[in-house]
Amino acid sequence: MAEAGFIKVAQVSEIRPGEMIAVEVDDEQVLLVNVDGNIHALDDICTHAYASMSEGDLRGDEVECPLHGGAFNCITGVPTNPPANTPLRVFNVQIDGDDILVGPPNS
Repeated sequence: MAEAGFIKVAQVSEIRPGEMIAVEVDDEQVLLVNVDGNIHALDDICTHAYASMSEGDLRGDEVECPLHGGAFNCITGVPTNPPANTPLRVFNVQIDGDDILVGPPNS
């Protein structure tokens, strides 16, 4: 059973390793990424310029912004390539069977 504040957004079977999808959580655009079988959730909007990270490229545990090529670590949200220099928020994730539940961002 999901903890309070967590919302079902997708199913694990929808996102194979090396894939990502965008979902909406309480009016926020969130990127779900499957890195080696582990699901991670972070902001879908680049912190450098308004662009959807889900339209970028995923390489291992890094996602590249489609607009200017800034990249972020999918697990920590930390920028790994300029021009991005502000981290993406990382959201809490719970897996319940095949359900992916996303909660509030980590503080």
